[in-house]
Amino acid sequence: MRNFFLFICSFFLLMSSTYSQDSILIKENTLSTWELLKYDGVSAFNGLTTTYTRPLQWKKDDFITAGAIVLGTGALYLIDDDAKKWFGTQEKNVPDVIKEFGWYFGNPQNVYAAHGALYLYGLFTKNEKIRKTGVLLLSAVSTAGLIQTISKTATGRSRPGNNEGKGKFKPFSKEGVYHSFPSGHTILSVTTAYAIAKQFDNPFVKAGIYGVGMITPLSRIWAGAHWLSDVGLSIAISVLVVETIDTYLNEERDYGKKPQNKISWKLNVGLGQVGITGSF
Repeated sequence: MRNFFLFICSFFLLMSSTYSQDSILIKENTLSTWELLKYDGVSAFNGLTTTYTRPLQWKKDDFITAGAIVLGTGALYLIDDDAKKWFGTQEKNVPDVIKEFGWYFGNPQNVYAAHGALYLYGLFTKNEKIRKTGVLLLSAVSTAGLIQTISKTATGRSRPGNNEGKGKFKPFSKEGVYHSFPSGHTILSVTTAYAIAKQFDNPFVKAGIYGVGMITPLSRIWAGAHWLSDVGLSIAISVLVVETIDTYLNEERDYGKKPQNKISWKLNVGLGQVGITGSF
């Protein structure tokens, strides 16, 4: 199963930089591999810090989004018990290969190994598209992963399999059975899938990638490791983190952006003259 997972994951990640909106940009680069590595390291770190400081720049729409996530998580909390029972009855019908894949795809060691391999390939081949994808993945999973690590320890929510109920919390407990909220496996798998799906325009390809990414969240509920509300919040965190870092990389870092028309046109109207001036 592990070899099968590694094969699927490698193929999955390489596709993200092969079939995208733009053709792959493999071009000569005057920077050395070491200089590119430093540049990418700064990009990944700044992606993390940008995400954590973004709330300081929130506007009305951002607060509305945050409120919707809180309300949505609360709504899922109300049906956590019913969801646990329903998923519990479905678990026996799920093939073992699906459940195992769900665990492997959200495992931190596997995720970082696959992302690191993708990034190193892009680095040593000086392929900007693959490098940027690797930076986005590594920065996003690190950022979201740190959020979930702190959150699950601080909240100390009991896991469904602990049979203490959805409302049992033991903040800052070191016991793994009280590290349910949010789901680490879900955050890593959905962050990976969402970041890769952004490299495609085809809605069917996107849907397929999202489907693969959702295997892990579902498997964590089937396994009794997380509540539905744990998974729901984790998905929201993943999407927000990827969107924030991807925007930063596209707008503030240089990874082979499309050439843009930099000519600024101005209509000049004066006494006895009408003209258009182009400045660049």
